Amino acid sequence: MKILVTGFDPFGEDRINPALEAVKRLPDDIAGAKIIKLEIPTKFNISAEVVKEAIENYKPDYVLNVGQAGGRFAITPERVAINLDDGRIADNAGYQPLNRIIQSDGATAYFTQLPIKAMTKAIREVGLPAAVSNSAGTFVCNHIFYQVQYQRAKFFPDIKAGFIHIPYLPEQVISKPQMPSLSLADDIKGLIAAISAIIERDGQGDINAIEGSIH
Repeated sequence: MKILVTGFDPFGEDRINPALEAVKRLPDDIAGAKIIKLEIPTKFNISAEVVKEAIENYKPDYVLNVGQAGGRFAITPERVAINLDDGRIADNAGYQPLNRIIQSDGATAYFTQLPIKAMTKAIREVGLPAAVSNSAGTFVCNHIFYQVQYQRAKFFPDIKAGFIHIPYLPEQVISKPQMPSLSLADDIKGLIAAISAIIERDGQGDINAIEGSIH
């Protein structure tokens, strides 16, 4: 089994992105699966082309995109990607789409094929906060989540794909004392747990567990 795991480069005012730092430090093998690690740019459209090329080259069984979610206290596997780009800030190319459809012939939304409830449970079992998220936002994180799902629907029907958000690193919140953070070591531990759950549940679907939210 091969799993392509991607992490974004730093964006906005941040000089570091925990997603990229954690992905770079993942082991090359988890539970017998080969882990392919890829840095992708925080740029609308361009990020999708980078991932598409990697899928064509490596032919992974799974794709897991990882991104930063400043302000969240937990590691959050994402449930759904929506067909909308609406940038609160510009991406690293200076592009800031507003209310733009990502793919005119794509679905309004795509649900992940990953076992997000099993992933959440596995992260908690290694002692870290985790929750299923029902919104990946409207910035480049949702964009790549949606684009990979679109690519799956159009070109790569055999892959399974999804997205997971991780919090700020402690060094990112030195001047933001009210912001939660998680250490890089914990990010790595959480991602390994999540990936292990993907491997364990391969071919079985997700578990039944309460992970709904009121708002």
